[in-house]
Amino acid sequence: MTEEERIQPAPAAFKADVWTYFGFRTKEGSKDYVKSYAVCKICTARVKYSGNTANLRTHVNTVYKIKRDFTEAISPFPSSSALPPTSAYVISYDSTPHNISVLVFICKDMRPLSVVENKRFRNMIKTLEPCYTVPSRQHITDIALPKLYQEVKATVLDSLSSAETVALTCDAWTSRATESYVTVTAHHITDQWNLQSHVLQTRAMHDSHTGEHIAALLTDAVAEWGLNAKDLVVVTDNAPNMALAARLAGMTHIQCFAHSLNLASQKALKIQSVVRLLGRIRRVTAFFRRSTTASNQLKQRQCLLQLPAHRLITDIITRWNSSYDMIERFLEQQPAICAALLSAEVRKSEKEIFTLSESDITCAEEVVRALKPMKDTTLVMSEESMPTLSVIAPLHAKLVIGAQESVDDTPTVRDIKTAIAEDLGKRYVNERETLWMASTVDPRFKDLPFLSEAETSETYSRLLDTGDCDKEGNKSTFASTSDNTAPKSEHDVAAAEIKRYRDETPLPLTGNPLSWWKDHEQEYPQLSKVARSFLFFSSAGDRVNAQRSVLRADHVDQLVFLGSIKIAKSKGESGAPQETEAGGCLIICSDMSCWGII
Repeated sequence: MTEEERIQPAPAAFKADVWTYFGFRTKEGSKDYVKSYAVCKICTARVKYSGNTANLRTHVNTVYKIKRDFTEAISPFPSSSALPPTSAYVISYDSTPHNISVLVFICKDMRPLSVVENKRFRNMIKTLEPCYTVPSRQHITDIALPKLYQEVKATVLDSLSSAETVALTCDAWTSRATESYVTVTAHHITDQWNLQSHVLQTRAMHDSHTGEHIAALLTDAVAEWGLNAKDLVVVTDNAPNMALAARLAGMTHIQCFAHSLNLASQKALKIQSVVRLLGRIRRVTAFFRRSTTASNQLKQRQCLLQLPAHRLITDIITRWNSSYDMIERFLEQQPAICAALLSAEVRKSEKEIFTLSESDITCAEEVVRALKPMKDTTLVMSEESMPTLSVIAPLHAKLVIGAQESVDDTPTVRDIKTAIAEDLGKRYVNERETLWMASTVDPRFKDLPFLSEAETSETYSRLLDTGDCDKEGNKSTFASTSDNTAPKSEHDVAAAEIKRYRDETPLPLTGNPLSWWKDHEQEYPQLSKVARSFLFFSSAGDRVNAQRSVLRADHVDQLVFLGSIKIAKSKGESGAPQETEAGGCLIICSDMSCWGII
């Protein structure tokens, strides 16, 4: 006897339309129904029945995607006996999009691979999609993850192949499991003038981080990703080993501006009067974080004094701006802090109270005022999603000029300015011509107001020489497209382009230089090629924490690589993606019916 023959129609008293698809089995040797579960007439699946049809409706709607309104009692089949053969309604279930979705979850959120074995995770997926079986960790590790990695890697290789100039970010970091890694990221400008970034690889560094070892890693990355024929620039921190690695690898080296700002600011924070001030403020903030009584009193005083209900900040030694934020927050809350410390409740419960004198408050105000330009510059760099190289020279010049002494400066302010000026003054000495060229082709800074007339003229002369030569340095001529005159040399065309470019109204500081060049590329065909080679910059970071401390190095590489890929969902019947970016963009349809990589 077949399964279909053992499924009996629901009793006549069951009027709900969903019973068209369900029946009951009978006990062996009896005509009594087994009513603890209903049986689907299409796929013979057993669905728990508890006296209502909620589970049955869910099975029909989610598993078979049958869009019906049961409340209208419109049945597509006149009776259960008229049901077509079961095979005609069994859906061909392809789990690939669902597996991709699980991989996206793991990679983008940097979840441990063992999450697929988590009982609660599997129970959640089973509830959401009863027909989907979550793959095993071994399948994810050995098959699904490497396969997706190879497919996306192919698209990244294709994206990089069209770039003439590629900037690399080399970032050394240590996971919470004290495993040392080096992440290499590539950045280039696409044909559509988008700044494209790809995390290429993350390699474990078991050897010491010498310049020779890092140079070997960079050389291997360049070979693996087919970048040997590209004009390569590497952006790293200011460590001597990174500078040596870039030189040994034969690449132009640019110091990370954010790291340079941090180093200069750290020098200012090491001034004796500032060190003393920071120590006293840390004692106060630590006291309020430790004492519940003091913390409650602070909240009450904030309310009475109508101050923002902000928590006090304790700085992190390695991040200079956290020290600035700590002082600034202390000054903001200083009236509430004093009132809380003077309250009877705090004095009664605490034997030792930490306070600051008036001279300390004055010193704090001076430190904030002196470091504000560094803070503002740090915010400019951090708020830019992808800051270009062109911003470094004008910001660097502005900070150096702003650090000049004034007759109104107090000794503390003067010492801070001197420390910043001395440290910034020795940065970018060897790279200044490259930085000036980058600012020249940025329509926001093309007037080069931070340079003298002689330096501006010299920079534009180098720009003319650069635009006058092809990649191999050979000069060529081509016919004029504007009239029927004799062919003009490329030098004359480049000079005319530069003149028109310099006469253009500068782009506002809030403008996007890449969008500007996209709109003016046809107008400046020679100059736009130079701009595409000089507008770049980016960063990388720590992506592995304690949850993934037992990952193999190759899995860390794959997860960090895939975690950097942008995800876009398609929409509409055409499947056009909502947001796409050339190279390394994973497209998943909103209904999970298909997926692909562009």
